[in-house]
Amino acid sequence: MKISQKDNYTFIASNEHSFSEFMTAFKVEKLDSVENHKVIELSDNLNTTLNDLSLFLNIAENHRENGISFVIICNGIDVDEIPDEINVAPTLHEAEDVLEMEAIERDLGF
Repeated sequence: MKISQKDNYTFIASNEHSFSEFMTAFKVEKLDSVENHKVIELSDNLNTTLNDLSLFLNIAENHRENGISFVIICNGIDVDEIPDEINVAPTLHEAEDVLEMEAIERDLGF
């Protein structure tokens, strides 16, 4: 797992060999804490499924309740099947767009 601090968010990139390894490392690093905006890039090597993404549901909801953005970059998942509470984008650029849109929504009081 690679963790880097960007201007307004923490970027987390997976380099593990399985989704369960990634989730274990994610919890060990206490990255589920609601301290700052997060963008998580899941490697295509993880073969992430919809069930895997659902493990982020409570984390995403906790972030949203505290006015913090949480976005996952993941390819190969039908976005129509993902719960609305989880933000999923196909690229880093689109994930950053989600961060901007959510910041605007918070500023407008939504």
